[in-house]
Amino acid sequence: MAKGSDDGIGFWSAAAIGIGGMVGGGIFAVLGLSVELAQGGAPVAFMLAGIVALVTSYAYVKLSVAMPEQGGTVSFLDNAFGSGLLTGSANILLWLSYVIMLSLYAYAFGSYGAQLFPPMWDGIARHGLISFVIIAMTGLNLMSVKSVGNAEELIVGVKIAILLVFVGFGMMSVDAARMAPSQWAPPISLIAGGMIIFVAYEGFELIANTAQDVRDPKRNLPRAFYFSVGFVILLYVAVAAVTIGNLAPAEVTAARDYALAAAAKPFLGQAGYGAITLAALLSTMSAINATLYGAARLSYVIATDGELPKFLGRKIWNRPVSGLLITCGVTLLTANFFNLQSISTMGSTGFLLIFAAVNAAAFHLSARIGAVKWLPGLGVALCLGALAALLWQTGEKHPEQLWVLALLVGLAFLIEIAYRVFGIRKNGKA
Repeated sequence: MAKGSDDGIGFWSAAAIGIGGMVGGGIFAVLGLSVELAQGGAPVAFMLAGIVALVTSYAYVKLSVAMPEQGGTVSFLDNAFGSGLLTGSANILLWLSYVIMLSLYAYAFGSYGAQLFPPMWDGIARHGLISFVIIAMTGLNLMSVKSVGNAEELIVGVKIAILLVFVGFGMMSVDAARMAPSQWAPPISLIAGGMIIFVAYEGFELIANTAQDVRDPKRNLPRAFYFSVGFVILLYVAVAAVTIGNLAPAEVTAARDYALAAAAKPFLGQAGYGAITLAALLSTMSAINATLYGAARLSYVIATDGELPKFLGRKIWNRPVSGLLITCGVTLLTANFFNLQSISTMGSTGFLLIFAAVNAAAFHLSARIGAVKWLPGLGVALCLGALAALLWQTGEKHPEQLWVLALLVGLAFLIEIAYRVFGIRKNGKA
């Protein structure tokens, strides 16, 4: 798509894709778990996670403006470090993390939507809704780039309005004593509480995948990144404050899968409960929409670099449709056949590793991209420190999940090694 085309994505559409990717299934699906870990310090935990995302967004801004390529993260790592084993494995880890996040969003959509059906239909309704939303959002992505942007503006607008009503009314009944420092979890647990919800921040990097489609990218890309991340930080801190200020931590834990809806009941009643359920459905739907857009382009770029099967690098209707359909199929299987309670931790782990690598790329290319070198260096330290806290907490509370995390990273390496061993093409050559 030529730059400046009328069909390109403007600032609001690009920001909506970032916000849609962030305010998705994560905040609704695992908010309860984050509060369980951070206790009354949940708003602080969300702020800490947001700082990691904001510092990392600086690296994405500089790299996206200097290299506005549809590969986004993949292109940044390849340009900085070449197409070696570590880079190839990181690229595949990113694609796997996309699938995990899509599965989490779809699972959350099914869980919230199932509440609208009689209890006896819970299982059937959940899986039916999971499959429906994945297929429906795939169909929307098949229509056009402009349809994705327009849909995001509409969906994001509605769900943000509902969440702002939740925050506005909820703040009037907050019990501030529940957020006093004496109610906070110990520092490591507090940090881990923020990092386990980091999956709710990762969506901002989807903006990088729109770089070639954005009108006036030098102006609109930085604005879209900073606006979307800054806005979501404020929103999440406020949502956490309202939740913990209206429900005791034990009540949040009991309603872990629908914590926001439960938090709305004390001050908005059943109508508020229903409104938050609607917001959850819209949020997870828009997150799937935005993430599928990025995942399709990601799989296309990785395939053309020879790190995924070459048929994923074929275009249909001048778009990487094959990658979109494959991502859709793998997500359908993952969301319907796996328990996603522990996958939120796996998703956060994957993206913290990827974001550490992107910050390292910006650090390495700082002279070329005009970046202040210490900021991406700080980003590397923050991502790795956050990951260490999350792994420590996971090992303390759920040591069995460490094997799942090792499997995720190991699978990325195994796929890359397999393609190298069996002589699959690199850089388009056999």
